[in-house]
Amino acid sequence: MPPTPQRDFSAPTIVIGAGPHGLAVAALLRRSGVPTVILERSDRAGASWAQRYDHLRLHTTPGASKLPGLSVPRQAGPWVSRDDYVRYLERYVAHHRLDVRVTTPVQRVERAEPGSGAQWLVHTPDGPVPAGAVVVATGRCHTPNIPHWPGRSTFTGTLLHSAHYRSPAPYRGQHVLVVGAGNSGTEIASVLAGAGAGAGAGAGAGAERIRIAVRTPPNILPRSSARWHAVGRLTEALPLTWRDSTSLLTQRLAVPDLTSRGLPRPRTGLYTRNVREGVNPVLDHGFVDAVRSGRVEPVAAVEAFDGPDVLLADGARLRPDTVIAATGYRPNLHGLVGSLGVLDEAGQPLAVGAQTHPEAPRLYFAGYTNPLTGVLRQAGVEARAIAHALRRDTGNCKSG
Repeated sequence: MPPTPQRDFSAPTIVIGAGPHGLAVAALLRRSGVPTVILERSDRAGASWAQRYDHLRLHTTPGASKLPGLSVPRQAGPWVSRDDYVRYLERYVAHHRLDVRVTTPVQRVERAEPGSGAQWLVHTPDGPVPAGAVVVATGRCHTPNIPHWPGRSTFTGTLLHSAHYRSPAPYRGQHVLVVGAGNSGTEIASVLAGAGAGAGAGAGAGAERIRIAVRTPPNILPRSSARWHAVGRLTEALPLTWRDSTSLLTQRLAVPDLTSRGLPRPRTGLYTRNVREGVNPVLDHGFVDAVRSGRVEPVAAVEAFDGPDVLLADGARLRPDTVIAATGYRPNLHGLVGSLGVLDEAGQPLAVGAQTHPEAPRLYFAGYTNPLTGVLRQAGVEARAIAHALRRDTGNCKSG
């Protein structure tokens, strides 16, 4: 039998996406001397953050939000704003002298031919780019997801995803229904009601009536307890039932009972919800006070649309001017890597971080988990692991 052709990994590592996870991986690879190029579909690094709503602030402290090799400036304060974080990401690119190719969307990733000097071909509108390894870092929040509610196309009001909401000003005097009681939904509802962080930017421009459709009561913690990320790290080895019980007790002590206002206490602990659904608790930015005062009214989950009306699970009909769907995102990876057999039925990567699928060596996915220890902290954790795996693999190939 002829000898197996020796693989050549002289082609650079291609990182797809210039968000926090992609930048962190590229920085650590560059530090290790691994040639790395970042391909970004938009015209700037951190574009997905720059497109979020104006009053967005991080839910993690600066120490838990920094990427490897550069701290978040102290001037950004304890709760970093959207614009300050975007500036931090741009500074990160300059600080680490990263090679970011903007306005370069990736169409698909394919296996390279044996003996071609590359493991992968990364297809762009300008042609294929050979790669010794690929890190997909387009993120779990890539594409806005709006449920296919029956009758949705008949709705005569305005329906938009929270990804396209910017500020409360356009909704002055309107009846607004926010769908979804996660961090984005509760924060948007609070600001529309003139409460919470960012409300000052829309003073006098709030909606006349704000309702929030809730399917599952959220686990709510005071904003001051954002350091629960550190608690999450310290208690990871403890039994799930114990952590759940403790979290529910903390909520009962720290958050008033809103059952009489239409928002009962959750029955499932925040740790179990994170494991089952990948969701994190809501950090209160004024939402609790807005519900207590009646400025935000919780209602049942949305079931369907009927012309101008929204039909709820309890049989009620609402007639809002605007519906803002804070209903999450999907990674939308099928077009990129769907032919490689590396995704599960839900379109999520079968292997993440430093792990790779057996059929796709040197293809990594960064940014597709939502741990209680913090997504931005996880960017550094995954970047270090991927960089270590690539250094080890490249060294073995060179010596083989």
